[in-house]
Amino acid sequence: MAARRRDRRDHRGIVGAAEFLSRVDFRRPEPAEPLRPYVEHYWLIDWDLPEPYVSHVVPHPAVHIVFQQFSGEEPFVEIAGIPTGLFTQKLEGRGRVCGIRFRPGAFRCVAPERPVSAWTGKRIRSPQALPTADVGAVLTPDDEAARIAALDAFLLGLDLRPDPQAALAATLVDRIRTDRTIRRVGDFARAEGISARLLQRLFAAYVGVGPKWAILRYRIHEALERAETDRTVDWAALAADLGYADQAHLVRDFTATVGVSPAAYAQGVR
Repeated sequence: MAARRRDRRDHRGIVGAAEFLSRVDFRRPEPAEPLRPYVEHYWLIDWDLPEPYVSHVVPHPAVHIVFQQFSGEEPFVEIAGIPTGLFTQKLEGRGRVCGIRFRPGAFRCVAPERPVSAWTGKRIRSPQALPTADVGAVLTPDDEAARIAALDAFLLGLDLRPDPQAALAATLVDRIRTDRTIRRVGDFARAEGISARLLQRLFAAYVGVGPKWAILRYRIHEALERAETDRTVDWAALAADLGYADQAHLVRDFTATVGVSPAAYAQGVR
């Protein structure tokens, strides 16, 4: 059976995406059809590195379940809540990761007894919430289709049920991602016909971070991509496009998130 693949050339959030993709074998296959309301995509990484490499990602508002095999360690599975800052992972030797990226809001269907904000900033290995996870079935096969089938089987065994509030949270996050006119939480809440307080509660319960966090992260994702692909970025114009009052505010947020200024990052990429 051929692996299910999606044409995903959008690598937003990966810091130094070109270098990352040159060092590891990175794929984003789709889950089985019944799982697509809950899972945005799987992500598979294999590496065999002559020297250590440290990857960095500006997080998306998404919770992950990740099956991992690092050189010299026993394989394990973990729930990875949304990182509060830059996500950093050291890769060395040979290894393999098979991850599940849930749609914003959808992880609440996996663990309905807790708000998703309870997982934020945490990475919990072999959690009791995943008693049916077969780490070997996911990580052992060299055949990609077999790994995808094992991920499908694991998730289908969880018997996920639709949740209207999760669907609403996903819709709101997607609007933030695609609509650059959304700049302030209060204005966004009024446009959606709900109070800012209710919007904050919904995001805490189902997304794991606040709407302001999501607005900022998607701005930084856009700036990262432009720095990677456009050699003549007009940072002042981009700041205006992203809803910043001026270039200085973009520089401040980018530097605080990525660790260097936009101009320095763009120069480093080149």
